[in-house]
Amino acid sequence: MTGILATRQNLTLTPDPRRVVVKLFVPGEDAAVAHTRAHDLVDRIAGLDDDETQVLLRRTLHDFGGRHRDLEGTFRHHYELVRHRVARTRQLSPTARLLVGAYFSHEYAVEAAALCNPSMVAHPDQSALRPGQLRVAVSLRQIGEGHLSSVGFASAVLGPGSRLAVQGRSGPLVSGRRGHVRHRRDLLAAGLREEGWDNEVCATVLAALPEQYDEAGFERVLAALPPDLFYRHTTPDTLEQLRRISAASYAVAFPADTLLHERVLWPATAAESNGMEDARFVRFVDDTGVATYQATYTAYDGRRIAARRLASDDLSRFRIDPMRGPGARNKGMALFPRTVHGRHLALCRSDGETIGLSVLADDGTWQAPVPLHGPRRSWELIQVGNCGSPVETAVGWLVLTHGVGPMRRYAIGALLLDLHRPERVIAELPGALLAPDDTEREGYVPNVVYSCGGLLHDELLWLPYGASDARVGFATVPLDALVAAMVGQRSG
Repeated sequence: MTGILATRQNLTLTPDPRRVVVKLFVPGEDAAVAHTRAHDLVDRIAGLDDDETQVLLRRTLHDFGGRHRDLEGTFRHHYELVRHRVARTRQLSPTARLLVGAYFSHEYAVEAAALCNPSMVAHPDQSALRPGQLRVAVSLRQIGEGHLSSVGFASAVLGPGSRLAVQGRSGPLVSGRRGHVRHRRDLLAAGLREEGWDNEVCATVLAALPEQYDEAGFERVLAALPPDLFYRHTTPDTLEQLRRISAASYAVAFPADTLLHERVLWPATAAESNGMEDARFVRFVDDTGVATYQATYTAYDGRRIAARRLASDDLSRFRIDPMRGPGARNKGMALFPRTVHGRHLALCRSDGETIGLSVLADDGTWQAPVPLHGPRRSWELIQVGNCGSPVETAVGWLVLTHGVGPMRRYAIGALLLDLHRPERVIAELPGALLAPDDTEREGYVPNVVYSCGGLLHDELLWLPYGASDARVGFATVPLDALVAAMVGQRSG
């Protein structure tokens, strides 16, 4: 086993059930067999007299208004979503409409069950810091009722030295507003190929679409299908799939005056309806020197998983796209922070148990991976994977790994890849870098330490990690000591 290299910080982030968002609530939809009772509820609310309506709304805003931003605006929005349930003969007052919105709303505690699997990147705001300090953005997997995962954030300051301070996370949460994007034809084509939708309707639509298109243009192309294709008995199913695959790309924006820890990336499509899991953030610098924030995460619909990619200039506006191709067919993709000889690269685990290296092709698909490291040591015999994006050092790409051993115990290890030929492993840590200790083995998922990405600051590797899928800890590792421990494992 490797000697002790990691030093745990005396600081832990724990789930806070007070962190709540307001979501649409439709009575009956949570039943085993959905039976919407919405129409009857609207009728009962409409039957209240004006005085009772005003008292109820006033009391609700008093009880909940301090926990949320613009609660009246949320109630108004939720009313608009269910206004089709209001009888055409009824004329509801503005107060009654807000009360309808209140009855069709509920609070959801985003991290009531667990808080885990963090990644860490340099924060967009580096102002008002002392020498030796770096402000970082920490992404968090938040798990609430029903094992539903969303992406949250915290801000922290590293340094000087090994000091760590995490900013408070109080204040109302905002789940962002979904917006439109310019869709990419190549991603639509790749999605259709992956799911086996290859027919004359698909081919006709793809041929008519430009390289980028919006929703209105997409619908115009669908409406312009030749009648002989439009009225085929298979066409309704094909159109449904075209719309579903195209809708995998979307955008989310947060108000400019929200703080990072108040933002929640909430599931917005059917493919991620049961959660957005394990976001791996990286600050990507392109070949012209322009930096953006990018991340991969796992979309889960309750039965299937799918890889998704986030992109943002400032962590307040996000674009989400599907990841396609054989390299993106499982969990845990992690993007490199820059291109290598013009190639966009990612770590992946397409076979479910081996760390591989995938290249982004010109058609927007991630190619079949080159295997890098498989399960072969005792503490990782079940499977291995990455713990976030590679960290560039002078001696190579440092890859944090995770391995699964007896009793499904997760531990963190490390590899070193050649800077210029990252498909070549040049060093390996022979034992675990970090394993669950007696204070970390109990939790939502016992016996697990897991990270979605660390960073290098002042020659220290800063490693945020989830402990038993219940809380988040932090550790530091001197880079030179880590590299020295790996030297004896160099190969070829």
